[in-house]
Amino acid sequence: MNIEEIGRPIEILLVEDNPADVRLTIEVFKDARVHSHLSVVEDGVEALAFLRHEKKYAHVPRPDIVLLDLNLPKKDGLQVLAEIKEDENLKRIPVIILTTSQAEEDIIRTSDLHANCFITKPVALEEFIKVVESLKEFWLTVAKLPPE
Repeated sequence: MNIEEIGRPIEILLVEDNPADVRLTIEVFKDARVHSHLSVVEDGVEALAFLRHEKKYAHVPRPDIVLLDLNLPKKDGLQVLAEIKEDENLKRIPVIILTTSQAEEDIIRTSDLHANCFITKPVALEEFIKVVESLKEFWLTVAKLPPE
């Protein structure tokens, strides 16, 4: 289903420990006027707790999409991705890697772990805005999202 078919805000989980990138992503989604709700966690342990509805996350909505950084404290993005894709209840959630890494090894490893997409975050503000807008355009308009 795509954004028109869902009839509710698209639930996005942003797993990012850089406050500047978090603020920028929030602003770009707000400016893009996407009917979405963006939740943010700062590390891999919190990401998995959120996805599994543990403790303080017991009543959070299930994300339709996860935007996952690789360089995270406590549990890195590769570990988080592996756990998501091994979990029967989570594996169909699209996971988009959004990271500063350009390493071919990271691209291969995330692909092997079934990431849905790998995007290197640009350093320049204008380019970062274009990346987030293209994410919105493809994943929230063109792509069909799996049902829960």
